[in-house]
Amino acid sequence: MNGYPAMTMDERSVPHEALRRQAKDWVVHLSTGKVTEADLRALERWRAESPLHAQAYAQACQLWGMLGSPLEASAHAVDKAATIRIPGISRPIGRRAFLGGTLAASAAAVAGIMVVRPPLELWPALSELAADYRTGTGEQRKIELADRVSIELNTRTSLNVREQTETADKIELVAGEAAVSAGQRPVVVHAAAGQVAASNAQFTVRCDGAEVRVACLAGMVKVDCSGRTAILRPREQIIYAAHDLGPIAAVAPEVVAAWRDGLLIFQDEPLARVIEEVNRYRAGRIILMNAALGERRVSARFKLDRLDAVLTQFQEVFGAKATPIGGGFVVLT
Repeated sequence: MNGYPAMTMDERSVPHEALRRQAKDWVVHLSTGKVTEADLRALERWRAESPLHAQAYAQACQLWGMLGSPLEASAHAVDKAATIRIPGISRPIGRRAFLGGTLAASAAAVAGIMVVRPPLELWPALSELAADYRTGTGEQRKIELADRVSIELNTRTSLNVREQTETADKIELVAGEAAVSAGQRPVVVHAAAGQVAASNAQFTVRCDGAEVRVACLAGMVKVDCSGRTAILRPREQIIYAAHDLGPIAAVAPEVVAAWRDGLLIFQDEPLARVIEEVNRYRAGRIILMNAALGERRVSARFKLDRLDAVLTQFQEVFGAKATPIGGGFVVLT
């Protein structure tokens, strides 16, 4: 007697709902990066309890890694012209659907009550689903706004076209990172609590929640936040948040915009920061469990299409140990 109730063949084919919920909770917890060694030991014990536990965990990892892929692919079939808005229903359902337990719940939301913020945020809010342009994990995309403004979207980026007039093009960076090339007519980028304006210039804008980083690659860029203004010139950047416009600092364009060339470049950065950045481009997550290792300094150049080699280099250079635990999650100690 193994302690588990007898099951029919149909019941064996699909893990019990309670196990699916537990597996989902484990994957979500792993994705936060706030994991201890005790957590990992507990996960291994939980997975080893029965084949059904292991199956539930594998399915949860697979769902987490593949959410949104079919819908993201369909978005590429839509014309990129600014006069055509990509419908919200063609947007990837997103990871919050995973928190709700099933894709069916999020599909119902998309079909029926998208105009209302869902209870408990069990699926993506309308602002995320309805973004005019989106990229998935590791995806990059270039769009043209009526031959006047060229915008390159980096991984996990959402962007709206607010308004196009004879005097300016106005867009909103909801999340992620974009490189903008503006012509003679001004372009205005709204991001979080501020905005960026420029003409005859090239610049990047990165929005991570309330924090926004702006870097000038060419020309001059005006940044406004909380009633304060800063003018950026080439090789300068600035960071602003809700009520704070930081100081202007030097930046290397070849580093800050390296992703446009399929690269990640780091110059004397702590390993923890490198891992945080690499995680933006790959499914799953690298979980750093060694604080001292995270403080090691890194100067390196990685190809975005070969990020698996990053872990190999960490092991060879720093003597780190990488332990895959499914679904693209890797524990680094």
